[in-house]
Amino acid sequence: MAVNVSEVMVRDAEGNPKRLGDWGGQVLLVVNVASRCGFTRQYAGLQALQEAYGSQGFSVLGFPCNDFGAQEPGSLPEIQQFCSSTYGASFPLFDKVTMAEEPYSSLTQSEPAGPVAWNFEKFLVGKDGSVIARFKSRVEPDSAELKAAIESALAA
Repeated sequence: MAVNVSEVMVRDAEGNPKRLGDWGGQVLLVVNVASRCGFTRQYAGLQALQEAYGSQGFSVLGFPCNDFGAQEPGSLPEIQQFCSSTYGASFPLFDKVTMAEEPYSSLTQSEPAGPVAWNFEKFLVGKDGSVIARFKSRVEPDSAELKAAIESALAA
């Protein structure tokens, strides 16, 4: 079942409510991030995707989460500082979430449905707000599989 997340409400870095539909017409890559994870180096690849595709209507949206191994214990300002100084990450980071909250309570209803298994799981959302693909943590941001899915979504 294709799930549409346009009406899903999240909190931006300042705690303000935002609808994922506010990015309507863009392809989104929603990622649960953590600064002390073995996959943390993926921040560099996520930033490279933002730089490569951002001008074409693509955005990486990072949602810090401390659910897996307590690997994101810091405050949001600490996380933002770490990401920008260590990886040059400039894509939006949102208020910390748990997997029981949005956007994940909706994203995980899309096929293949089920809970997020670990940090840096990626959900690709099409221009119309529908979840079109899901990538496990081990799928690197520079993988051919992920890039092809992004390019296909941008062309749609």
